[in-house]
Amino acid sequence: MLEPTRTPCPHKPPCPPAQAPDLYRAHVLAAHPEQGWSLLCNGVIAFDDLGALLPGGAALVPARQAA
Repeated sequence: MLEPTRTPCPHKPPCPPAQAPDLYRAHVLAAHPEQGWSLLCNGVIAFDDLGALLPGGAALVPARQAA
């Protein structure tokens, strides 16, 4: 899968990268609460159940479902 072209985060301090433990602290670029997801500045698609899709297609299991 191709990585999307990304420009550096314009926020000061910069948003955490998609691989950081605090990846959910990135700014919201597009919110769709009616569908249960938001696009974050670091390229992560964050779901209301705390699951996520990372840039490149990797998935994070929702925190409440993690073993």
